[in-house]
Amino acid sequence: MAVKTLQDLLNEGVEGRGVLVRSDLNVPLDEKGQITDPGRIIASVPTLQALVEAGAKVVVTAHLGRPKGEPDPQFSLAPVAVKLAELLGRNVQLAGDVVGYDALSRSEGLTDGDVLLLENVRFDPRETSKDDAERAKLAAALVELVGDDGAFVSDGFGVVHRKQASVYDVAELLPHYAGTLVAAEVEVLAKLTENPERPYAVVLGGSKVSDKLAVIEALAPKVDTLVIGGGMCFTFLAAQGLSVGASLLQEEMIETCKGLLERYGDVIHLPRDIVVADKFAADADSKVVPANEIPDGWLGLDIGPESVNRFAALLTEAKTVFWNGPMGVFEFENFAAGTRGVAEAIVTATGKGAFTVVGGGDSAAAVRALGLPEDGFSHISTGGGASLEYLEGKELPGIAVLED
Repeated sequence: MAVKTLQDLLNEGVEGRGVLVRSDLNVPLDEKGQITDPGRIIASVPTLQALVEAGAKVVVTAHLGRPKGEPDPQFSLAPVAVKLAELLGRNVQLAGDVVGYDALSRSEGLTDGDVLLLENVRFDPRETSKDDAERAKLAAALVELVGDDGAFVSDGFGVVHRKQASVYDVAELLPHYAGTLVAAEVEVLAKLTENPERPYAVVLGGSKVSDKLAVIEALAPKVDTLVIGGGMCFTFLAAQGLSVGASLLQEEMIETCKGLLERYGDVIHLPRDIVVADKFAADADSKVVPANEIPDGWLGLDIGPESVNRFAALLTEAKTVFWNGPMGVFEFENFAAGTRGVAEAIVTATGKGAFTVVGGGDSAAAVRALGLPEDGFSHISTGGGASLEYLEGKELPGIAVLED
């Protein structure tokens, strides 16, 4: 893939030039608007720091949450600006709009090494518009903020699977480069798809089979072990004819799961025991039962200890591991043991020389929430959906547009 990188841009020289950076700053907030996991902001710093130190006038665009194409205070990037300033060790201005009067006047006042964060780009409905012309208008307004000799650095891997104005269309208007984060992510994912070292194990969790169906179908023929946990495992258990009580179930996916088990039953590994609860709550009554004895009215919220041991035995012997999705409701302490056990097995595999990748989203959050060592994994991705689509073999628009 012939893509120019941040280093290419730095070699060309950025002192005094405006550089538009698309970062992924979409971090979780609590009910008080406090950042609960700054992982994505931390991951964005190396690219921004390099540009600042080289004397660029840096304009950052990013989104937070899912506002409905208009300003919404609960999705303001204000707390992100504060955290970013702390990490960069310098003032980060926050524009009061996306490409309006405040953004334009602040961008015109930037001096070398300054950083301006635009307000949530999804406050502008053109960002996610399906109309190419509408997106192009927003892209042109973004480009105006960095001037005629500006450049674009794509560093938000979590959004490169989206054909959006700040991801795709701006790259068609400016000299474009892959940031440190995007370049690293693509390199890592290429290692998972191009002749990975075996045994190759994939761990998939999360709530819905439908969300992971394409990646299951893409990876099952290529891997040695496919471990399935989380809420999605109950649809597979139902496909085996088992009762799953009140557990999460996608009835419309049962026949699909039957087909997957028929084709890849020697590769797919399901839980043999389940931690069930009488309600969905942190303080619910819970017990461990065999997977074929889930009581009526009870719901599975984690995989059981026997399953953890079986999965760990497979994972610790693997040479390549990709993990996407928790094994249970790890946010509740009583239902975190499955996710913790699987994660610790992957850490063990890393220590034995395996190449291990955490596929973003909830899995990355779980690593930090459970206090696991981030350096216990070869790579923690910032983009769950983008990682999955890459592994499915789909073209990622935000990567394709960078190719020259």
